[in-house]
Amino acid sequence: MTQAKNNSNMVAIITMCAVFAMISFVTNMAAPFGNLWSYKYEWAGMAGNLMNFTAYLLLGIPAGNMLIKYGYKKTTLIALAVGVIGLGIQLLSSQVGAGVPVIGEGKSAICLNLFIYLLGALVCGFCVCMLNTVVNPMLNLLGGGGNKGNQYIQIGGTLNSLTGSLTPMLAGAMIGTLSAKTSMSDVAPLVLIGMGVFTAAFIIISFIKIVEPQGDLKQVTYERSPLAFRHFTLGAIAIFFYVGIEIGIPNEMNAWISHQSWKGAAAVAGSLATIYWLLMMVGRFLSSLLSGKVSTRTQIICVSSLGILFVLIAIFLPESITFKSPEIKWLNITSGVVPVKCLFLFLCGLCTSVMWGGIFNLCTEGLGKYTAKASGIFMTMVVGGGIMPFIQDWIGRSVSYISSYWLVVAMLAYILFYALIGCKNVNKDIKID
Repeated sequence: MTQAKNNSNMVAIITMCAVFAMISFVTNMAAPFGNLWSYKYEWAGMAGNLMNFTAYLLLGIPAGNMLIKYGYKKTTLIALAVGVIGLGIQLLSSQVGAGVPVIGEGKSAICLNLFIYLLGALVCGFCVCMLNTVVNPMLNLLGGGGNKGNQYIQIGGTLNSLTGSLTPMLAGAMIGTLSAKTSMSDVAPLVLIGMGVFTAAFIIISFIKIVEPQGDLKQVTYERSPLAFRHFTLGAIAIFFYVGIEIGIPNEMNAWISHQSWKGAAAVAGSLATIYWLLMMVGRFLSSLLSGKVSTRTQIICVSSLGILFVLIAIFLPESITFKSPEIKWLNITSGVVPVKCLFLFLCGLCTSVMWGGIFNLCTEGLGKYTAKASGIFMTMVVGGGIMPFIQDWIGRSVSYISSYWLVVAMLAYILFYALIGCKNVNKDIKID
């Protein structure tokens, strides 16, 4: 009986890790795709990213309720189907509505294809919101919470970072140098790959038996809200800022380098973003090895402190100090001479790598039956990944790209506070079973 349960758990763990990998592949399309639109509409660089994460605000809590009503497997299948539709709509924007003005006239007109793209980005956001609502609590519960639960999330996160690093690299290679002729049709192969992966995953998961880790949640009575737990409420705020940090650091660097005048700037920018995501993969892999021995809280304290240091160095280093970024042909990473500031910014990937799983682990610790509802609220706060980079990009365009990173320093400081003080469960009197 125990062996059968272990085998069933292993199938569920592998499945959820694969789903985790697909989340960043789709999410990380927003930045390079945004660069395509920003060539014509300056404000649109982060608009797709904003739509992607607005979906979390709209669907986070409903997704948690779906988890209770339909269970983990059915929610995953619904999410994958929605993902195919969302990517299909984005692909449609390369074929329909170009040159058809919706707002304004002449050169200042905003065309229909941009609105189609933004709708596709919103639908894709619904997909990844549902997938995140499923995968994080399930991996944490299968690990029994604590350090082991965090370890499983970090293993899934390692795959998440691997696929996340492929998206900007492939998009950068397809785009090359931004011009008036560059459009969504240039990245159509990447969108088709995403649709194919989601379709294959839907078929495979349909035939896999996944045991619900908390049984039938429809029969559970909820006397309180997860927000009654102080450490969860403060953790939800921490994740709002964290996703803003994770997305904002590479995306703003991507925008900064992409808009340089030298040939192939977009490809180099995509390569730097790829290195950032690869370092996130390395950090998550190391954390998956350490999490059985080093507490989640200790890890978050260390990486948030180191992240603050890296960003401050990047802010104060003169832009005139440059280095030649590495060329890795087998990864299609393009070389270019860029400011040393960039080195410390993509090194932040080592720090942000641990934060997602760590914060989720800390803020859902001791929630028991409230975990599914908490996951929905948690996902709602992921909207920070759209709002904070949008604000950072506005600061970058209004003041300077590097000045926008003061916002990142402030957000990292809050996460350090949460790890030091805010993560302690002071509501152990609430019944959780």
